[in-house]
Amino acid sequence: MMENYFDLDEETLFIVSQTFKALSDPTRIRILHLLAEKECAVGEIVDELSLGQSTVSHQLRFLKNLRLVKSRRVGTSMYYSPEDEHVMALLETTIKHAKHD
Repeated sequence: MMENYFDLDEETLFIVSQTFKALSDPTRIRILHLLAEKECAVGEIVDELSLGQSTVSHQLRFLKNLRLVKSRRVGTSMYYSPEDEHVMALLETTIKHAKHD
């Protein structure tokens, strides 16, 4: 059952709005969609999506601050993967909706 509107506190409203803000950017959608398929290092994301390294790093920092992605270090490389499966499910459902005839 859906929560009553008045049950939403300011912090929850802020987090929800920031999550939708994250999902409103085409570059972040592409990064999240790729990470839903596999864990990637920054260089892999740069190569697979044909983006600049500074762009990818900036977007990953944004997504990490929202706890939508997590990272782990292996040697000198950082590998990124989804942290929040709820948001990833929302993203994939929205992609399916957009592709629906």
